[in-house]
Amino acid sequence: MSTIIKQHACALLTLFFPLLLVAQSLPDSTIKKIDNLFKQWDNATSPGCAIAIIRNDSILYEKGYGSANLEYGIPITAETIFHMASVSKQFTAYSIVLLEKQGKLKIDDDIHKYLSWFPDMGTKITIRNLLNHTSGIRDQWQLLAISGTRLDDVITQEHIVKILSRQRELNFEPGERYLYSNSGFTLLAEIVKSVTGQTLRAFTDSAIFKPLGMMHTHFHDNYKEIEKNRSYSYDRIDSTHFSNSILSYSNAGATSLFTNINDMALWIMNFYSHKVGDQKDIDRLTEKGKLNNGKETDYALGIAVDKQYGWRRLQHTGGDAGYRTFISVFPDLKMGFLVFSNLGDFNPYGKAFEISQFFISDTAKKRPVAVTKNDSSLAVLKDPQYLKKLTGDFISDDGIRLNVITKNDKLYANLGGRDYLLIKQSQDTFAALLFPDRKLVFSQEANKPTVDFIDERGQERRMNPFSPDATFTDKQLEAYTGEYYCPELDCKYGIVLKDHELYLTNNKYNDTKLKLIGEDHLACNFWWMSHLLVKRGSSNKITGFEVNDGRVMHLKFDKIK
Repeated sequence: MSTIIKQHACALLTLFFPLLLVAQSLPDSTIKKIDNLFKQWDNATSPGCAIAIIRNDSILYEKGYGSANLEYGIPITAETIFHMASVSKQFTAYSIVLLEKQGKLKIDDDIHKYLSWFPDMGTKITIRNLLNHTSGIRDQWQLLAISGTRLDDVITQEHIVKILSRQRELNFEPGERYLYSNSGFTLLAEIVKSVTGQTLRAFTDSAIFKPLGMMHTHFHDNYKEIEKNRSYSYDRIDSTHFSNSILSYSNAGATSLFTNINDMALWIMNFYSHKVGDQKDIDRLTEKGKLNNGKETDYALGIAVDKQYGWRRLQHTGGDAGYRTFISVFPDLKMGFLVFSNLGDFNPYGKAFEISQFFISDTAKKRPVAVTKNDSSLAVLKDPQYLKKLTGDFISDDGIRLNVITKNDKLYANLGGRDYLLIKQSQDTFAALLFPDRKLVFSQEANKPTVDFIDERGQERRMNPFSPDATFTDKQLEAYTGEYYCPELDCKYGIVLKDHELYLTNNKYNDTKLKLIGEDHLACNFWWMSHLLVKRGSSNKITGFEVNDGRVMHLKFDKIK
């Protein structure tokens, strides 16, 4: 039998799950709608997922679809253990909340008070910065990958601590920006250890999991450990074939929680029916972050806080190897939705959204848009010379590209493959028609046009012009060749010229082609360093490059040969 449907027989549930009360069963019509959402995975030859719908103090519906292990044909059930990936972060954060309640720390403390080994960056980094992803600390997974460590290698807590202890710069000043950083939550696990003398696994087991009755939950900090009922993770090859997606982490804090649907339901209930902590603790956990400029972010302490259908929602996604997870809680409705999968191309967020539509009414007030598509006449600009001055291709230090064009006397910005119609707000300042918080400010610098892109959080990116169609001779390309060394990661990359093309080389990875964008930007297919900013010294000579990409900025490689 490849799937299990629980129809909530009182005697059976009370016998095996005494901590979960029994709710009324769902109508057959609703069950059919839910099952139809997952029918493509409901067979023994495919990885799949486990789902649960929680209302009040009970599981309203739960079911498994597909296989936990393809080689042995083991079905997914509500008892199947999944790796939670970043859903783990809220438990790390709640550990900090409980320790603050005990008076053992304050979340506005400088992290160096507890982590003396962490480098002095010349500025205060608080525990709150770690919790809100506003610390500016570079992301551990990207740093490891750049250093030559594959993410399916064995990665230990000590391995991450060592690489973080060698960092010399931040991505930005703490509190200036929101940028997701897994490193912060590894550091939080180390703070728990510093304060309590216990590993995060031991502390959460005694302070959170056992008191809640989550008897099949733990931070899996030893990849060799055998875990009964564990699912295996997979990637898709084609519609009927899959490959193993290896996960061998021996670290905890940012990831590595092992749990199942039944256990996680108990955590959902704790948001509105408290057994561990109280409402003040939940309020602390769900307190939104705030940037130095006063702008609020949707990310609280290890969990995101937003709205769906007009209702306040607490949620987080997770993804490591082939595991894809999502948890959402509607505390005012006392409802929650769980979707855990062991397939890399599965979209748990989307599926949870679809399920929730069967249970939650949309009460959101439809806000009128200040400027609509019908108001595009406001974007008409009659001065062709002025329009021409603003157009062109621009690129930021972290490789974000912007193309500004004119069509029918209107100005458009293409960003991330999408065209945004711009309206003029003031001299040289334009806003996206339907996204007025996103602005472009045009100016001249050294007789060259520049653009400052300001996003909805008020965060600013300087973008400089470049020529996307520029071509280079072999002699020009040779100036980029050589060996490049990063002292922070103790690793080397080479740039070589082959068949009129530049290639990035490394002992751990296959060679990959580099594309020169303008004269100072190099792009490649490595996700961990897909954009390199060329650095120059006297006489315009190349002295190295910076990895400015994603969650790592200003990571310097010096040209040594």
